[in-house]
Amino acid sequence: MRNQSIIKVGISIGDMNGIGPEIILKSLEDKRMLELFTPVIFANSKMMSFFSKHFKTKAQFNGISSADKAIDGKINVVNVWKEGVKINFGEEDKLIGEYAVKSLEAATQALIKNDIQTLVTAPINKNSIQSEQFNFPGHTDYLAQELKGESLMFMVSESIKVGLLTDHVPIKDISNHITTKSLQDKVNAIHNSLKMDFGVETPKIAVLGVNPHSGDNAVIGLEDEEIIKPALKKFVDAGKFVFGPYAADSFFGTKQHEKFDAILAAYHDQGLIPFKTLSFGEGVNYTAGLNRVRTSPDHGTAFDIAGKGKANANSFNEAIFTSIKIYKNRMEYINLKKNALEPQKTSHNNRK
Repeated sequence: MRNQSIIKVGISIGDMNGIGPEIILKSLEDKRMLELFTPVIFANSKMMSFFSKHFKTKAQFNGISSADKAIDGKINVVNVWKEGVKINFGEEDKLIGEYAVKSLEAATQALIKNDIQTLVTAPINKNSIQSEQFNFPGHTDYLAQELKGESLMFMVSESIKVGLLTDHVPIKDISNHITTKSLQDKVNAIHNSLKMDFGVETPKIAVLGVNPHSGDNAVIGLEDEEIIKPALKKFVDAGKFVFGPYAADSFFGTKQHEKFDAILAAYHDQGLIPFKTLSFGEGVNYTAGLNRVRTSPDHGTAFDIAGKGKANANSFNEAIFTSIKIYKNRMEYINLKKNALEPQKTSHNNRK
């Protein structure tokens, strides 16, 4: 009988011409990892053997037809495809992109069916995955469509957590995506995730300004004055500890981020440049706000070092550990909430 305390962590292969297969193998090389969780890689067992031989690891694989057949204590590989695939490390290849999508789609369906409890995605190349059938900027947008909830790109580490108001949006279009509703949705997603996924009882959230110096009282742009400030006042009036807008240029340099449980940045580089500067190699990209747990490392395919055995698996390890921690925190939170409601139901029934 399967040990229910050992959760199954699904792993999508990512772009096989990049460092994805290498960091997966390096993460699973330590047999002690198999005592913490059951890995389920969505790819092809022959391909994984090829990668294992190339990178000189001793990993052995249990090929299976579906995730529900995974065996604890083994590195399971769901054979999403049967044919061999030619690998050219470091090259962008549309065909390899198609296999990355096949892996992601199969892993997502297993996640929906609860055949795996969490999903960790290896890096993809955003250009090679594009097709008429798959037209998403990245993992987050695809998962937002397939899973329930309001997605939030949430970069997390032990020392800093940064959410994004807008993520993969061109600079020229950012202001069009900043609305009262989008701000409220993202702040609520961060607030709920901090409580449910990270065990923060009373979250404190900082919001960065959209424009230089948070607009200088509408001298430099109107978004901070007309959208950000009124929305933040509503959160404060509702009793939530949400503060800002803070001028982004000095916020991290003066270590103001240390006073908060999380920061909401207005756009991609405003949040990710300081996050990666402060935690690169240890950070994790977490898609918060959804009804399932998905994480990934905080880096890309690294084509420049692919196939050379030089990739660092630290961030991928952290992505695995973080997904397990979040899943367990979430289950505990749900159970506590459920148990807190049960006496009320009993009391109500007794009055009938």
